[in-house]
Amino acid sequence: MRKHAWAARGVAAVAGALLLGGLTSPSALADDDPTPKEAQAQAQAGDTKRCSVARDVSSTVVDYSGAGGLFETVFRAATDRKGHAFLNDSRNPGVWINLGLLAGAPPCVSGTAVSVTEEDPGHLYITLLAANGVIRQAVCSTASGTPFTPANLPAACGAGFAPLPDTPVL
Repeated sequence: MRKHAWAARGVAAVAGALLLGGLTSPSALADDDPTPKEAQAQAQAGDTKRCSVARDVSSTVVDYSGAGGLFETVFRAATDRKGHAFLNDSRNPGVWINLGLLAGAPPCVSGTAVSVTEEDPGHLYITLLAANGVIRQAVCSTASGTPFTPANLPAACGAGFAPLPDTPVL
């Protein structure tokens, strides 16, 4: 009987320690990028076979005539089924820029949003929802008035994509 009582106390102590550790550990919200390290390594190696998402599209238009030659410019963002995100600038018809060119772009995108400020100079906000639930945003300058291309987009977007702090992970 004593043997079983000692074992029961030991199990209770271990369970209590696990519960306490679970309550004091940081939540997933505190992690900017909860992608498992293995998935990050695969994404950096170009392995997108595991990323399969529905297609998504979003757009915004500049409707302020004082916006430095951007009036009626349409910016579109879209994803393909492999989770790649692309940007189109209507001043450069038919050109879709892979947003993976920008630093910090998530490897598996499930949603997009674009918005633009109507100032001179203005900013284009590109927001991507990664399949792991992390929201990343890039702020690009529209000051040059030149249509975005794969060559000039990284310079216009500066630091590239950064996670939005305190966003919920789905």
